[in-house]
Amino acid sequence: MFETETLVTLAAVAAGSGIVGGVLAGLLGVGGGIVIVPALYLALTLTGMESALTMQVAVGTSLATIVFTSLSSGYGHYRKGAIDMGLLKLWAPSILIGVVIGGILGGVVSGKVLIGVFASVAAIVALDMILRTGADSATPRSFSRPVWAGFGVFAGAVSAMMGIGGGTVCVPLLNFLGYDIRKAVGTSAAIGFVIGLPGALIYMGTGFAAEGLPPFSLGYVNLLCAAAIIPLSTIFARVGVSLAHSIPRRALRLVFGLFLMLTSARMFSDLLGG
Repeated sequence: MFETETLVTLAAVAAGSGIVGGVLAGLLGVGGGIVIVPALYLALTLTGMESALTMQVAVGTSLATIVFTSLSSGYGHYRKGAIDMGLLKLWAPSILIGVVIGGILGGVVSGKVLIGVFASVAAIVALDMILRTGADSATPRSFSRPVWAGFGVFAGAVSAMMGIGGGTVCVPLLNFLGYDIRKAVGTSAAIGFVIGLPGALIYMGTGFAAEGLPPFSLGYVNLLCAAAIIPLSTIFARVGVSLAHSIPRRALRLVFGLFLMLTSARMFSDLLGG
């Protein structure tokens, strides 16, 4: 099932997803998981693994890589003044609660549920980013702390279940609430660390006794794939940061939305085909 040639192919696919995921992490604040999860899912299906197990390994491994990618991307945006530290401190505790909830659910529910959540959320936020017009407002809208906490729990739970860094949910939400798209991207990039670290640890724990995992796995986190992804994603995240601060805001929203729409369509195709 896991011959040397298969493992080499798996590592190569992981490395490629690390490059693309790193660029998108810096460019869109998404943590890279929006690329890494589908890429690992596709590569792991070639090994003949059970489909549900395949998705859980893809999600768990993605969360582990996001820990490092988000640090690289977040630091790059911080140096350009594109992180709202006040919002980060306000939101972090509730996001952490959401991650625990989503991580536990993601480790025990069917892989098909994870695919459905991934595809549905990606499609919704893609439509919002593509269809919404008008310039960013000068002043962000305000909500009470309980409302912000609710947003944070939701963002953390969905992100942990999808294996992404939070940008897929946080960027369109913050932009809708009136945050400049670049500041929304930068803050979401930093949020990726809050999501990735506890999320990866939970997937390691919930998958500890699982059977049929690929070699070099620690629970639902595959260390071989993570080792291939992390160096490349952290390096190329800086490339994405430079791009994010050099292209027009509207173009940045469109790039984000179109990519999410393509990803959603592919995942729905896998879900219906499976």
